[in-house]
Amino acid sequence: MQAVFDQLNSVVLGKEPQIKLSLTCLLANGHLLLEDLPGMGKTVLSHALAGALGLAYKRVQFTNDLLPADLLGASIYNKDSGEFRFVEGPVFSELLLADEINRATPKTQSALLEAMEERQVSLDGETRPLPEAFFVIATQNPSEQAGTSPLPESQLDRFMVRIQMGYPAKQSELEILAGESRRQLLEQMQPAVSPPQLKAYQQACRDIPAGDQVLLYLYELLQYSRESGLFVSGVSTRGGLAVLNAAKAWAWLSGDAQLMPMHIQAVFPYVVGHRLQRRDGQSDPVRNGLDIIDQVVIPR
Repeated sequence: MQAVFDQLNSVVLGKEPQIKLSLTCLLANGHLLLEDLPGMGKTVLSHALAGALGLAYKRVQFTNDLLPADLLGASIYNKDSGEFRFVEGPVFSELLLADEINRATPKTQSALLEAMEERQVSLDGETRPLPEAFFVIATQNPSEQAGTSPLPESQLDRFMVRIQMGYPAKQSELEILAGESRRQLLEQMQPAVSPPQLKAYQQACRDIPAGDQVLLYLYELLQYSRESGLFVSGVSTRGGLAVLNAAKAWAWLSGDAQLMPMHIQAVFPYVVGHRLQRRDGQSDPVRNGLDIIDQVVIPR
């Protein structure tokens, strides 16, 4: 995977933590949510991930007039044959970029629910499978910006990891200003891994062993989110499985042969933060996860 890291770091400068979290999410077979202001490199990162991993890539610009059929596809009547023919929508790709997903209506947002969870689409009484490698990377603007519709909890729960890009460091931004266009660099990218390799890497991540004490530590983190009274509701079992799978992928990327508490701590804020709503109204998802980690002692 070093070749993948090298390519991504040459295009998305100064974002090593975000790149590792993104790769962790895809290796754990999850979906990724990128939230930040426009122009912060969210689209560049998603396109670069597709190029480095050799994934077929499609982008959909979400707007308030986008319809579910524009995303999923529709049956078109052929007057010559007198039959309906299904035309696949952009969701039938290996990596789908749902750009500015919170600018679409809730009806269109919910059209992705089945695809993200079941990796299939049910239309016209028929179930159509999506590609074996299917990932959604969604970008969203901050909710205080005009024309946005907040993602409901059921939609947020489909995303394994949520990260923010943030402004680049001084030296990285100077390199961006003085260097080549990001678009030109994206066009020059070549896949660093093949589809069979990617599938094997995902299996290797799933095979990382997790001992009883580490699972107990994860359970205590989940239980604190439910019983502390800080949150409206705690992290679900599905959220706990997302933490476990992401932590295994993080361990594998770090070159470790077994799961340890530090791997859970590394991914926990980015996996559970967007699944939690604080009773006091504070809205920093990463802080939510860090507060939980601070209160739970690693079992001995």
